[in-house]
Parts: sequence; structure tokens; C-alpha cells
Amino acid sequence: MPHPASPPRLQRARSAQRFLLTLQRLPATLTAVTLLALASAPMPGRAALPVAVGGQPLPSLAPMLERVTPAVVNISASSDAAASNGGRSAAPGSLRQNVGSGVIVDASQGNILTNHHVVRGASAIRVSLQDGRTFNATVVGSDPDTDLAVLRIAAPNLQALTLSDSSDLRVGDFVVAIGDPYGLGQSASSGIVSALDRSSLRAAGYQNFIQTDASINPGNSGGALVNLNGDLVGINTMIYTPSGGNVGIGFAIPSNLAGEVMQQLLQHGQVQRGGLGLDTLDITPRNTRQLGLAPGSTGVVVARVADGSPAQKAGVQARDQILSIDGKAIGSSAQLRNAEGLLPVGRQVRLGLSRAGAKTEVLLRIEPEQNERLHAGSLDARMMGVEFSEVGRAQRVQGNDGAAVSATFPDRGPVAARLQRGDIVIGVNQHPVSTLADLRNLLAGAGARPLVLTLLRGRTVYTLQVN
Repeated sequence: MPHPASPPRLQRARSAQRFLLTLQRLPATLTAVTLLALASAPMPGRAALPVAVGGQPLPSLAPMLERVTPAVVNISASSDAAASNGGRSAAPGSLRQNVGSGVIVDASQGNILTNHHVVRGASAIRVSLQDGRTFNATVVGSDPDTDLAVLRIAAPNLQALTLSDSSDLRVGDFVVAIGDPYGLGQSASSGIVSALDRSSLRAAGYQNFIQTDASINPGNSGGALVNLNGDLVGINTMIYTPSGGNVGIGFAIPSNLAGEVMQQLLQHGQVQRGGLGLDTLDITPRNTRQLGLAPGSTGVVVARVADGSPAQKAGVQARDQILSIDGKAIGSSAQLRNAEGLLPVGRQVRLGLSRAGAKTEVLLRIEPEQNERLHAGSLDARMMGVEFSEVGRAQRVQGNDGAAVSATFPDRGPVAARLQRGDIVIGVNQHPVSTLADLRNLLAGAGARPLVLTLLRGRTVYTLQVN
């Protein structure tokens, strides 16, 4: 027997119950979005939504963008074309024009954050504001390792953006990219955070990128990536593209990193980087047995601990496996170098280790890299006019060690006349030189015997006999 039809009120009640049950089963983020769409009043401190368009509620980013876009600027950097191209294929005196974007971060001082590559080698920089005004800019400081630069303009009535805490970002958060793509004029594009902590995207430098599908194109470099509150969460920097145009994979430098670099550039004009004092190796099936590690081990192992370094003070030893830094897993030497290079001098970090199968954790403080100099002539008169230093980070990253020639004074001796700044001595009398201390000991013990220096110049190995 068919059931009698339910009264309309009961049908509506059941429909409401089904709707609420559906909401309960939805993911929390989707439920929040659904409820936000149903809300009629904007939340305090959030970008206001219009009440209605044509009688229908319709969200819009326009109110937020009206507040934010005056702080995003166009940057035009001019440089000598011949210098930019190594002197090739450019008429003498011709200029190369580079166009990008920037973000005003301090209205009273006129400070602007942008990318290093936007202003690299520039002889003149012009900054154009949204209101049509244009000003000459000076470079306060620039850091190629993170691709960030700080400019300054002398201009009244500027509007700045607030740097947000980029560590609060989550994959799926909505973001907006603002800049001047292809010189068309200021544009905004929206998307989401596609991924976080992206690295190994270019050959050098320290990388910790936000990935987004918000459209980023040439000319957007140095522009703003903002959240829906209009706070700065990143500096748009690069795209991944097989064609030269946007394919939905763009990258921005997180605001936390940009803020730390900016403070150092403002204080020192450059970034003062420190280190842990570790040389490491990636663990491979080939070297596992040689290092005395269990079969199947992976990750990073300590090859050498520098004397007097933070790592030595904390008790780190050769053959320790490095598991994490500040709780973040470390899977390769490149990943460790990247994490180390992004940490400011003075920061305390927790290093997770495994020693003989037992896990432990040590606390270290990032200290400035030692900048010791050795005047070789004080140990051996034949080496007068040659100054050595420890091999720099850039060389160590390429797998080179030794003692680097930091200065030469050719008029003081024949060896000084034959060596060049940047040469790396890797051996003396067939004894290896890995550190400045090795070179000091070998020169001190050489006596009157002839010296045979083995040195690296670029990618070529030379020998130099000193009688």
C-alpha cells in the first residue's frame, strides 16, 4: 500500500536535515567556504564583500585590491648592453632595459622590495607608481643568493604593504599575484597556494619557494603575492615554463625570508651568512659500507667537522647521520646547505642526528663563517706577497676544498706574480691540503726543500714548483 504523501512542512524539514547532514560530511575547508558564501556580513578585518549585484550576492576582490595595488610599483632598470652581454653582440653605448615590479614595504623611508635579477647591473633605475608619478631609485642592497633587493625612492604620500607571517600559509589558501606582466600595466591574477618549501629549481642560491597557480609572467618579477586580507605573503620571482609563458606553475619568495633578508640589507647592505661548520656526503649504496653504516641507509652523513665551529662545540662528530634541522627532515647535502644558508646569523637550531643507530638532538647557534687570513710569507719567505683564506661556501658546494688565494702582491715575490686571486691550493709536496690549517702546517715544516704546489684554477689542475 502506498504511503501517504508527506506534508510540505515535513518535506522541507527533511530537506533541511539532509542539507545539514551533507554539510557535516563535507571536508572542513569546503564547509567553511560554503558557510562563508551563505554569510551576509563581512568578517571584521577581512576584505569586504559587496552586498549584491543585480539582486544576487557576489563576492569580489575589488575592495582589497583597491587598498593593495597602490603599494605595487613598476620598475625600469637600464644597464649597458655590452656589459650585460659580456661585451658581445651589442653596440658600444647601447642600453639594455629590464622591466619588473616591486612592493613598497616602508612608506616613510621609501623602501621597496624587488628581485635582484630585476636590477642586476643597472646603471639607472626608475620606479613608476600607480598614480602616475615616477622617481629615480637607489639600490640599498642586493642579495643574488636569494634573488632579493631593496630599493629606495624619495617620495611623499606612499602606501606600503604589511608583511604577513608566511609560515601560516597552507596548500589550498587563496592568493593574488599583482605586478606588471609584459609591460601591459598593473594586473592582478588569483589562484591558490599549490605547494610550499619548493627548492632545487635553479642551479645556485638558497631556495624556499611558494608555488602558486596564480598567473605570473615576465614583468611580474618582484611583484606582490598577497592573501585575501591584502597582506604580503611573497615576492613573485620565477615561473616554470617550457614555452616562455605561464603554464600555471609560478614561484614566490616567502615573506618571512624576504623580511629577514631585507633587514640585513638595510643594516649592512649585504647578507651576512653563517654556517654550522660541517662538510657532508650523501649516503649511497656505494659508500654505505665504507662509512660503516647499516645496509639501506639513506640521507646525509658528516664527513668533517670544522675546528671551533658551532657543530664541534655542540659535539657533532664525523660519521654522524643528519636526520633533521629544526624538525624538518633532511634527505640530501644540497637540502642541508639550502636550509643552512637560509638561517640568519645568531639563530639557534636543533639538529637531529643518528650516531651508531641511536637518535639524539643537539642545539647549535649559527655563527659567521670564519674569515681567517694567512700571509704565507710569514711562514716561508718564498711565498711573500701571497695571502690565503679558507675556501668559500660557493666552492665547497661544488665539492672543492683547499686553501684559496685571497690576494696577491706581484711586486713582492715571484710566486705572487704567478698565482692569481681565486686559485685554490689543494696540495703541497704531494700532501693534500683541505683547510688553511693544512697549508700552514705544510709550509711551516717545508724548510729549505723545494715546494711543489698543486692548485686548482677554474676546472684545471696545475703544478707550480718553488725553489
